[in-house]
Amino acid sequence: ATCGHGCKYGECMGPNKCKCFPGFTGKTCNQDVNECGLKPRPCEHRCMNTHGSYKCYCLNGYMLMPDGTCASSRTCDMVNCQYGCEEVKGQVQCLCPSAGLELGPNGRTCIDIDECSTGKAVCSYNRRCVNTFGSFYCKCQQGYELKYTSGRYSCTDVNECVTNTHRCNLHAECLNTQGSFQCKCKQGYRGSGFDCA
Repeated sequence: ATCGHGCKYGECMGPNKCKCFPGFTGKTCNQDVNECGLKPRPCEHRCMNTHGSYKCYCLNGYMLMPDGTCASSRTCDMVNCQYGCEEVKGQVQCLCPSAGLELGPNGRTCIDIDECSTGKAVCSYNRRCVNTFGSFYCKCQQGYELKYTSGRYSCTDVNECVTNTHRCNLHAECLNTQGSFQCKCKQGYRGSGFDCA
C-alpha cells in the first residue's frame, strides 16, 4: 500500500488510506485529537490536552487514582495524625487519646491542657495539683506525705524533727508543726533558730 501524501502519525493501510495512531486524526493523521473536548469527558476534574494524548488533574485536596478518578487525599494515611484519626463523611479528623489533650493549631498533633491552671482539676484541701501530659494528679502539700492508714490514703504531716530533714542550728531545738517545723535556740543562745549564738 502506498500513501502519496504520507501518514504523519499513523500507517498506510491501502491506496492513500491512513490508519491513525490513538490521539491523532485527519486524512494524513497530522491533527491532534483534543480528548478533553470529547463526550464523555475523560477526566473527572480537570483535563489538559497534550500532543497525541491528554492529562488528568484533580482539584486541591484530591488525588488522581489509577483509574483516572479523583479521590479525597485527606485520608487517615495521608493526614499523618500524631495519635490516629477518624473519617466521617469524607472529612478527616485527627484524634487525641485523652480529655487532657487538645488538637494543636496544625490539626494533627495534640497539645496538653494544663488542668491545674485552667481550674479543671479539683484536689482536696490538703493536696496540690500537678499537671502531667494529658492529665494531672493531686499531690500532698509540702510538709505532708501520702500514707495508707485505716483502709484509705491520706496526707499526713511529716515530722521533720524525727526524720532529721530540718535545718535547725546545732544549738537549737526542732519543734514539729502541721506541714512544717520551727527552730528555737536552746537556753543560753540567741538567734532565729537557724542561726544561734
